[in-house]
Amino acid sequence: MTPAEIVRRWLRLVVADAELSPYLIGVDVDRLAGQLTASVTAALAGEPADAWGGLGLSEAQHRRIGDYLVGVCWAAYLPDERIAQVRRAVAR
Repeated sequence: MTPAEIVRRWLRLVVADAELSPYLIGVDVDRLAGQLTASVTAALAGEPADAWGGLGLSEAQHRRIGDYLVGVCWAAYLPDERIAQVRRAVAR
């Protein structure tokens, strides 16, 4: 699965979350998807990445977004080491 495919699935989960979706009102979702794709690509390379900054999310909401990402990566059968790498990068 490519970073763009991971992001597409990840973003669908976030948009479907009743608590998180209001934070996306007025956000250019296509632009956000591009930023998330760059973030996931960077995370897979072991670099820090956070495209969710600036949306005013609480720490708990940020963790939930990270949990959605882990779920998508797990469902894509990424190796555990890669999933942990992405999780750490996004959690920074």
